Amino acid sequence: MHSTIAAVCLSPEHGFGKQPQTSIRLLAGLGVEGDAHCGTTVQHLYLKRKNPHAPNRMQVHLIQQELFAELYALGHTVKPGELGENITTCGIDLLALPVGTRLHLGAEAVIELTGLRTPCKQIDGFQPGLMKPLILGKKTSKRPARAGVMSVVLSGGEVKAGDTIRVVTPPEPWQALRLL
Repeated sequence: MHSTIAAVCLSPEHGFGKQPQTSIRLLAGLGVEGDAHCGTTVQHLYLKRKNPHAPNRMQVHLIQQELFAELYALGHTVKPGELGENITTCGIDLLALPVGTRLHLGAEAVIELTGLRTPCKQIDGFQPGLMKPLILGKKTSKRPARAGVMSVVLSGGEVKAGDTIRVVTPPEPWQALRLL
């Protein structure tokens, strides 16, 4: 099965969800053009208050579309962008990839995975009870959360739904993704 981009989203304002787009432009070292989280330093409001000079390791947020089907079976309807992701993927187990994995998106863009998204209480504000199936716990899994992965942009370019994703893992030994 080929890995593809199912949807692309952005939001110029800080908030919970992002709006689906026809395409988005990734900017090297910054993130998604026009998105509130675009920048060389951390843009997440909570983390920015703690250290406004920290590098932005969360430029692009990705979630696998297959998670939405699992959540639907538990009574939750989630659409692309509603959990704040910029890119919804199809046919790739993002959570199983190691730190440093490079994803070639479409014709030009390349991103590098930096860690797992830390789920926040806003998830239950979006849909009561939704946070529980997104947190697996450190004792039960090597992957404590399923709210997506974070990345930085190495090479910019336009990406859109239907674009292919090529996965390039770093040399072993691999380091598992951890919460950022």
